[in-house]
Amino acid sequence: MDANTRDIGKAAAGSADTARARRILEPLLHDAGAALAVRLWHGATLEFGGGTPRYTLVLHEPRVLRELILTRDPLRLADAYVRGAVDVEGDLEAALALKDHFAALRLPTAKKLALIARALRLPRAAAPPPGGGGRRWSAGRLLPRHSRGRDRHAIAFHYDVSNDFYRLWLDDQMVYSCAYFEDPGDSLEQAQRNKLDHLCRKLRLAPGERLLDIGCGWGALLRWAARHYGVQAHGVTLSRNQYEYARRRIAEDGLEGRITVALQDYRDIVGAAQFDKIVSVGMFEHVGLKNLPVYFATAERLLRDGGLFLNHGITHDREGWPDSVGTRFINRYVFPDGELDTVSNVQRAMERAGLEIWDVEGLRPHYALTLRHWIERLETRRPAALQHVTEEVFRIWRLYMAACARAFEDGSIGVSQILVSKRAKGPPPVPLTRRDVYRAR
Repeated sequence: MDANTRDIGKAAAGSADTARARRILEPLLHDAGAALAVRLWHGATLEFGGGTPRYTLVLHEPRVLRELILTRDPLRLADAYVRGAVDVEGDLEAALALKDHFAALRLPTAKKLALIARALRLPRAAAPPPGGGGRRWSAGRLLPRHSRGRDRHAIAFHYDVSNDFYRLWLDDQMVYSCAYFEDPGDSLEQAQRNKLDHLCRKLRLAPGERLLDIGCGWGALLRWAARHYGVQAHGVTLSRNQYEYARRRIAEDGLEGRITVALQDYRDIVGAAQFDKIVSVGMFEHVGLKNLPVYFATAERLLRDGGLFLNHGITHDREGWPDSVGTRFINRYVFPDGELDTVSNVQRAMERAGLEIWDVEGLRPHYALTLRHWIERLETRRPAALQHVTEEVFRIWRLYMAACARAFEDGSIGVSQILVSKRAKGPPPVPLTRRDVYRAR
């Protein structure tokens, strides 16, 4: 066979693959809600939806299309994106809408069988890495969910990626939670300072009080509370990277006599009634729904009578962390064992632990704005990020933050600050109004 014959054969095969792919994709994408294009593994581009495509889905190998049809699992697209078998050129967030589109798609049995037959005729390729990529949660699987050992593995999986990576797109104090925008035009740095102060004001911190920060992250709130409100602060975290960074920053800021940090599980904090105030910001999502009674009972045990506890955490619009493409992706690649519940169920667990609710504030729009800042910083600093993490990790964070921004904007997830106190007889632990929280400093 000469070169011309081989080229003709390849062209014919490519043409057949293109026709087959179009017949597979047309019933899947003709009403996907936005004009889009799909570039196939041999370079041919197909357009769907009419108009100028908002994005192009690049399939580097036919296996992606085969598996999507044969498994009927939209998560396979995310797996393929993570391992680089799929790329998105253009509007990534518009592409994320395919998740909901595929979940709602209903085809007659005859069409399903026809799609399977066509998918089986697509070219084959070598198998992908197990689980869709190298970074997939597996450590601690033999341990019971939310046991101390498994929780340590889960926290390390997410937070011990690289301090240098996080530093590229977080604010200058390394706050990895929802900021507080007094104005939409606030910088990320200003909005995070607003949030730190907002927390301290809600807790009505006073000089000399003993503050516990459960899941203290890189220590920003500990340092802010000690420096600006004169408290004696103690923080716990399960992340070694966060622990070491927090200790270094505390020493650099000359706050060693006022702040202590421990590499410790919150359940192992001993004693009772030893803290005037307790705060937890962005840690509650890791607790696990079955452990909420233990979590809130621990806070109640550690608080003095009438002491205040402020829990800042993400909530869901559906009860019980139902199985979905989104929850499976988060637990597989981002937050192992993370679970969310409705804000009403969270409050019920608090009350059952003997805590009295004083204030609930929803910050959903603030987290959407925060994520927009993080995404922009991450994307503009991609070359620097890839000096600290793999391409796979970069893709995971880019995808998960974009998906979360959409979820906060559409209301499927939210974030609430809930202020409670340990029940005690006597005067209330908060003023009659909230004016003190919003007064000018």
